[in-house]
Amino acid sequence: MFFIAGVGANFSLSNRKPLIFLGERFVRLFIPLAFAMMFTIPFQVYFEWLQTGRISSSYFEFYPSVWEFVPYPDGSFTWSHLWFVVYLFVFTLLLWPLFSIMKIKMIQRGIQKLELLFANPLSIVALSGIFMFYYFQLYIKWPEQQNLIADWFTFIFSITLFFLGFLLSHFSSFWQTCEKYRWQFFIPSAISMIILFVQYYWPLALPKEQDNALYLYGILDSIHIWLLIVSLLGFARKNLNFSNVFLRYTTPAVYPFYILHQTIIVAAGYYVVQWPLPVFIKLIMLIVICFASVYLLYEYIIKRFMLTRLLYGLKLRIRE
Repeated sequence: MFFIAGVGANFSLSNRKPLIFLGERFVRLFIPLAFAMMFTIPFQVYFEWLQTGRISSSYFEFYPSVWEFVPYPDGSFTWSHLWFVVYLFVFTLLLWPLFSIMKIKMIQRGIQKLELLFANPLSIVALSGIFMFYYFQLYIKWPEQQNLIADWFTFIFSITLFFLGFLLSHFSSFWQTCEKYRWQFFIPSAISMIILFVQYYWPLALPKEQDNALYLYGILDSIHIWLLIVSLLGFARKNLNFSNVFLRYTTPAVYPFYILHQTIIVAAGYYVVQWPLPVFIKLIMLIVICFASVYLLYEYIIKRFMLTRLLYGLKLRIRE
């Protein structure tokens, strides 16, 4: 997601001035984030606290605690699953000066001299070494927390993917190489994933010390993640380079679905799990309730009005 966001930043800046791009990112990232943190995500905390017995009050009695701005879990103020939007917004602010400089024609000409480099698949594979270094240096000391301020492994790892998406999308040779060698990238990624599953994930034995288990994990996970990304880019370029009515409808719906889905799952799940039905039936019902609820909200409210489009990160122009 961070890599694709970097690609999108490059495409966006290609036909926008840097200040306009920054303003658009503020509108489409920060405003939906702030609204969700104050008015959508609190439902998740409320139903969690109800289920754990921490509170027994109504939602209206609970809600004022959000405005105390005490971070979760001590308080009810959290960005929850929207941590991706938080990080992406911060990355955009940090890299915006660099991205703006890279759009200068003289700098662009210098960047294009790297075009031949990425015609070689080994050059693309070698980039996985960056992520191995992060595992070796940061993984144990800074485990994933998604709290932004003490999450250096995830922060550095993710901002690197964001920057690489921006940089590599400049090169037609990169896209062509991803497509040409998509299977060669996918196979070692899949093999790495199988080893990771058997060695680390199934036995719940993730590395906790700076030892050989960490080094093997860092090598395998870096290969798996990076080569999976470039292989999927190749398969997408080969097989998904088209548009249709379905894609034109669902593409703008992705962001509102992402913002709302977890809150609806948690809220509906609080009641569904109490029903005297088999677990599988409850799972199916929860999926249907979640999808139907978000779809109805998107179709009949979010996309219909300028204010709701703004609050859920859609373009303000309403098209039928």
